[in-house]
Amino acid sequence: MAASLEDILQSHRTGRFVVMGILNVTPDSFSDGGKFFSAADAIAHAEAMAAQGADVIDVGAESTRPGSTAVSPSEQIARLRQIIPPVARLGPAVSIDTTSSQVAAYALDAGSAIINDISAGRDDPQMLPLAARRGCPIVLMHMLGRPGTMQDRPRYKDVVGEVCEFLLRRMEAAEAAGVARERIIVDPGIGFGKTLEHNLALLAGVARLTSLDRPVLLGVSRKRFIAKLTGVEDPAGRLAGTIAACLAGAGGGATIFRVHDVSAVRDALSVASAIRNAKNSANSGS
Repeated sequence: MAASLEDILQSHRTGRFVVMGILNVTPDSFSDGGKFFSAADAIAHAEAMAAQGADVIDVGAESTRPGSTAVSPSEQIARLRQIIPPVARLGPAVSIDTTSSQVAAYALDAGSAIINDISAGRDDPQMLPLAARRGCPIVLMHMLGRPGTMQDRPRYKDVVGEVCEFLLRRMEAAEAAGVARERIIVDPGIGFGKTLEHNLALLAGVARLTSLDRPVLLGVSRKRFIAKLTGVEDPAGRLAGTIAACLAGAGGGATIFRVHDVSAVRDALSVASAIRNAKNSANSGS
């Protein structure tokens, strides 16, 4: 059974792993651009992910891959109009992947339950007040720069510390706008203005992110850093690396995983959860 919103928002305390399936309604996303651009294909893919055990289906109508260009709110809404209502009836919660409050408001009215904002409310000053008014969960993500330029020689002195500080400040901004802290999810933004070394440091330092006392979402699926480590150029062939990164993040305390390959990642997390529970049981009995 798919996790409820409260299950998701309490996952950092209960340890429940949450799988967020990716549904890109775009012609140009880095891994599956154009594959689910038609409403029929998008709905069929959402149905498949729901059947595979997705807890959340994250729907986006604008690519944010490195070098991408912005898509207007009206065009995003046009792409979403035939998709969100039927997907919202499938069972898993629907999140809307957008930096536009106009798009987010449309999606919430159409059945979405979560806002996933890669700008952490910086792009649109109405986004945080919207989340506050609607009382919906919001994902606040770290990104250095903009999608079109974020990979232009990103630099940090302490990437984990700087990302933690950024997320804390954005949480404070959200609370100042009226968003309850208990409705916030944080995302370190793997691949968004980070080199290979930065991404690895963040995955190794997930435990520091959990000090924010909010669920940590990781979006590592099929990303370029995996190709740099494995030599696998085809994004669809990066499943093994994706699973390894998810399990590493899970070991550090991340609980929400945004992925293309729902079934395989869910199976891997289920095994990891069972091993963790067995270890905890053994320790409590000793």
